[in-house]
Amino acid sequence: MCGRYVSTRSPEDLAGIFRVSDWRPEEALAPSWNVAPTDEVYAVLDRAPREDRGSAPRRQLRPVRWGLVPSWAKDPRSGARLINARVETVHSKPAFRRAFAKRRCLLPADGFYEWQEREDRATGRPRKQPYFIHPADGGVLALAGLYEFWRDPGVERDDDPAAWLMTCTVITTEATDAAGRVHPRMPLALAPDHYDAWLDPRHGDPGELRALLTRPADGRLEARPVSTAVNDVRADGPHLLEETDPEA
Repeated sequence: MCGRYVSTRSPEDLAGIFRVSDWRPEEALAPSWNVAPTDEVYAVLDRAPREDRGSAPRRQLRPVRWGLVPSWAKDPRSGARLINARVETVHSKPAFRRAFAKRRCLLPADGFYEWQEREDRATGRPRKQPYFIHPADGGVLALAGLYEFWRDPGVERDDDPAAWLMTCTVITTEATDAAGRVHPRMPLALAPDHYDAWLDPRHGDPGELRALLTRPADGRLEARPVSTAVNDVRADGPHLLEETDPEA
């Protein structure tokens, strides 16, 4: 699964990397070294601008809440359980299939955390050691994701911004490379030459879309043990990425 990740790049940097033409400075998010479920995160998506839904899609950078809330959900609390969607079933699960068909996104990340169970030398008891897994070249990971809109029935007017909640989920796959030595699942990152096809809302063939969701090539990722401080969702800062001795 993917339960924490790192996102520290500025919106200006992300706009350049993903060729974004539409983003709003007032929606900028603070960098986070410990992104957790229900946090706001950046999503790259292709969508017509709010003021002209009939126009061609534009590449946007939008803040969304991590944890997908299906449009038919009775309340938004279900999103905390839907932070991941398995690539094997994302096209068919009721919670995800409509978003898979029309509302796909990329979630930029510097890397992600996974935990490996180890034996504590002092106590002999099992404990979980966190690892930071990231591109070997220091580049950005474009995590494959879905986004959805949920309408708050307690807000009367559709044009009231408070009427709509925008949420997302991360698609996961079998782990490879360094990630596979830590945990059996990992977030699925797309290659740059697949960005356009994945984001295009007019591209709806399930088979062609699933063909874009291939596991990353071996040798792209590195993993290093980091402090258990990351276990606390309130912890944040670059010190969380410092390598530590897992045997200490």
